[in-house]
This record gives sequence, C-alpha cells and structure tokens, in this order.
Amino acid sequence: MRPIYLDNNATTRTDPAVVAAMLPFFFEQFGNASSAHAFGSEVAGAVKQARKSLQALLGAAFDHEIVFTSGGTESDNAAILSALDNTDGRNEIVTTAVEHPAILALAEHLEAARGIVVHRIGVDAQGRLDIDAYRGALGPHTAIASVMSANNETGTLFPVERLAAMAHGAGALFHTDAVQAVGKIALDLKATEIDMLSLSGHKLHGPKGIGALYLRKGTPFNPLVRGGPQERRRRGGTENVPGIVGLGKAAELAAAGMSEDLPRIRALRDRLERGILAIGRCLALGDTENRLPNTSNIAFEQLEGEAILHHLNRAGIAASLGSACASGSMEPSHVLRAMNVPMTALRGAIRFSLSRDTTIDDVVCVLNLLPDILARLRALSPSGQDPAPAAANASRSPELTQ
Repeated sequence: MRPIYLDNNATTRTDPAVVAAMLPFFFEQFGNASSAHAFGSEVAGAVKQARKSLQALLGAAFDHEIVFTSGGTESDNAAILSALDNTDGRNEIVTTAVEHPAILALAEHLEAARGIVVHRIGVDAQGRLDIDAYRGALGPHTAIASVMSANNETGTLFPVERLAAMAHGAGALFHTDAVQAVGKIALDLKATEIDMLSLSGHKLHGPKGIGALYLRKGTPFNPLVRGGPQERRRRGGTENVPGIVGLGKAAELAAAGMSEDLPRIRALRDRLERGILAIGRCLALGDTENRLPNTSNIAFEQLEGEAILHHLNRAGIAASLGSACASGSMEPSHVLRAMNVPMTALRGAIRFSLSRDTTIDDVVCVLNLLPDILARLRALSPSGQDPAPAAANASRSPELTQ
C-alpha cells in the first residue's frame, strides 16, 4: 500500500511543475535580481512574472501590492507591527481566540513588552466568530483588527470582507491570515476593504520558506526587515528568486485548476467524513456548512487522538491532531477549547486535510482501516463505556444521536 497523506493543512507536496520552474534559477539564471546587468535583469523579469501570477490568484488590483516574504509568520508579524507603528494614539489589537500562533504569540509578546491592549474575540461551538463582540471591541484606540480567513484546524471560514469594513468604520486597519485559504477558495481582494493579507507557498503546493504579504496600495507600512531597496524598500535582503518563481508557478497552477480541483476535493472530503461518522461515537467539528473544501476535523469520543494517529501512521496514513505548529504540546488545542468541545471528545480530535493529490483510493483505504483501529483502541480503553452526551450543535454520527 502506498503512503496516504492527509495532512495538507500542515504542508503540501511541492508540485513537480513548480520544482521544474525553480531549477533554472539555481544554475543557468543565477543572477541577483537587483543587479543592473543582463544576468540580473533576466532574473528580475521572472520575479515580476511571479508577482503577476500571485496578483491574479488573489484578485489584487496591482502587482506591486505583493511583497515577497519568508512565509506566513513573517507576513503576519510585519502587518501587525507596521499597523501599530503607523496609527498614532492607537494601541489596541482586535483578533480572535482561535488564530494561528503566529498571531497569538506576537499579541502576547506585545501585551507584555509594550503594554498593547489585545481583544481576543471568542467563537461559538461551531467555531464561528462572535460578531457582536468583535463590533464592540472596535473603537478609537484600535490600530488593527486581524482575523484569519480560514481556521487551520477546523477549516471554518470567517466573513473577513464584512469584518474589514467594520474595522474601517472604526478607523482601524484590517489584516487577515489567509495562509489556509489561498488556493482553496476564490479571492477578489480589489473588491474588498482588506488592507493586508498573509500567505505561504508551502500550503498551495509551492516551496517552503517563501510567502507574501498583500499590501493594499496606499496602506502605510514600515518594513519588518530593513536593508536594501528590494521589494520597493518594504522587505530588505536579496530576493529568494527560486522560491519566488516557485510560488508564482504554484499560484498559476492553483488559479488554473481551482474550478476543477476544489469540487473534486470537497466530494472526497465529504465521502471520507460521512464514512467516519457512520462508524459511530464521533462528531465533526467546526462549521460544516461554511468551511474549506479540504478539511475535516473529527473528534472521537473517549479516545486519545495521539493513540489514533500512532496507529494510522503505522498503517501508512498521515493525519494530524490539529496545527502542526502546536505538535508536541500536551495541552488540548486552543481552538477546540475556545469552541467548548465536550471533554469526552476534546483529546480525541483528528484533522484530515486533503489536496489535489488525494484520490478516491486513499479515502476508501482509510475507511477500510479506521474501524479496526478504533475498535482495538476502544477495547484497550478503560473508559470504553458509552460516551456522555456531546454538544447539541455539533455534527454527530448516527450512534451519538440515538
């Protein structure tokens, strides 16, 4: 049996076409994009083309609104810190309790080091933002609101277009961490009020170590990385040309295949989820009506997720407890805790995240193997009795609703 990879929210396989596009920029076209000679100008043209490809995928109005970075974390940090530096008299951040650590860790640091006031808005049992609390937190001291486009653990989508308009109504900037959303949902940034957006290449079949920050024309910006004149002086340092070219190619492939790939991925995800829920004693987490097409987070009652992952891994199946950035932590997911997932299921959540590489054979294989894995674990579990009632508004398996 070939290995089955269902952890695409952690990272994706770099597309062979992306690798092929990158290779010449290690050997033949190795010039510095900032150099004035032919070696440099040839490479600079490739960087510009990559910028245009990303512009097209994002629906940005101008290609110069794309600033290349090392990835989503750098882009997140640059957006937040720049907003604080450029909004006089405003020392508050509005964000959510379920953001990626790239936002939450920075917010915690800013509270301790600079006295910044951080409002962490809660979510309901399906991971949906408390809009009234968000509206109430915005005010004359808000420098920036930062809300993810899609949650990395549950796939729940947030109404960032509406939230951006609300932030502007309070005179604040708006940023969204769209690392999980880019390439998985259609975007048209020029039709929104979003000021800044973060993305990362390795989440859409591009290389690791490259990402971008969308910076709407006219948005005040202080660079996080200072140095030379690269990226219109918005991000110093010699350009990672192979990575930029790879990201541009990945964006091009995502845009070209979106209409065909996403319905197929969604259908596979739904078949996988239905099959797992039919096993019983488990529930689907998140907003199952409004989420990424590739993501399913299933909580297994009275079982430990780590034990399930161990047996899946031994069977050649890769999945995840949630965020790869939180792996190794013994604490339950901050996302699931914010959603008040029942204690009987909190430690038994497994995230399955698919991609355009996922096949129907992969799904069938998982559904054939998983029931036996769960049965063996339940036989060993000291709490093998029927689980306590779960949250009323979670999506349940047939057995849980009896």
